[in-house]
Amino acid sequence: MPEGQGEFGVIRTVLAAMSQRYMDVSLKSGPGLRVRILERPGLWMEAAALEALSADLRRVASRTLSEGGLTYGVLAADRARMGQSIITLVTRADGTPVAFNALAVMELDTQPRPTEVLHLGLVMVDPDERSRSLSWVLYGLTCFLIFFRRQFRPVWISNVTQVPAVVGMVSGMFSNVWPVPDGGRRTLTHLILARRIMEGHRHVFGVGSEAGFDEDRFVITNAYTGGSDDLKKTFDDAPKHRDERFNAFCAQQLDYDRGDDVIQLGQMDLAAIGRYLSREVPKGQVPGLLITGGMVALRRLILPLLYWSDSGRQWGVLRPAKDR
Repeated sequence: MPEGQGEFGVIRTVLAAMSQRYMDVSLKSGPGLRVRILERPGLWMEAAALEALSADLRRVASRTLSEGGLTYGVLAADRARMGQSIITLVTRADGTPVAFNALAVMELDTQPRPTEVLHLGLVMVDPDERSRSLSWVLYGLTCFLIFFRRQFRPVWISNVTQVPAVVGMVSGMFSNVWPVPDGGRRTLTHLILARRIMEGHRHVFGVGSEAGFDEDRFVITNAYTGGSDDLKKTFDDAPKHRDERFNAFCAQQLDYDRGDDVIQLGQMDLAAIGRYLSREVPKGQVPGLLITGGMVALRRLILPLLYWSDSGRQWGVLRPAKDR
């Protein structure tokens, strides 16, 4: 055992991890792959580490896009954007990056209090790794851990896409999703959140100000003008879902020549967690995932106690900041 990693060294390491304000979690994902989830790295990462992370994301993007380059979100090399993102990075055992999801944290101006929505964001997978079934990692894993971190309170998610396979995946993985084929239920909350997203957060998914929004269908028209131009696909090129309902839904609702997207809103809640663990996560990964989720939840419970024990730390109205 390395020096300083005895019993007390391990305890110190665990306590240090518990004191982190932002999530930084690593775990295995099948043979030869590792996953690292970094919450808002632009707020805490050193410059060199942040640049290395950005370089990994750009490397995956260069393998994914045949030409051109995206100019929005985490690929814009903007620390502020990285400070509002949760990055899920998949690497091989030798550290080579092969896939990522850049989930954006949006705070929407709603009443009686702001609502935080996690946008599923930009997902890219190296073509050589697309047979590895990484959707459970890239779309659900981060939301799963955030749900644990928030002590099992439902988490709102949003998704903007023209890909039938993604529309179907989101419809099946999350709860209270709208729109979906064959009906579904659009609530007033869905409508208010969609309006707030379109009013103030188009930059998150690379949609320009000139794009329209059809509130009845939740369709963004002429969506590929705000930095996401290289993601535009024809219907033939867009990956299809195994359930033909989602393919037909996208073909009917979206004008692919113009460049339309559907915006979906849903929730990660207990019902969604059950579906995620039973349908999406490989059986061998479930125990480790539950342990990781438990550690994330425990950290959230212990962190306030650590903060309270630090007399130099501000604690709202109970311990105002001292004048300097």
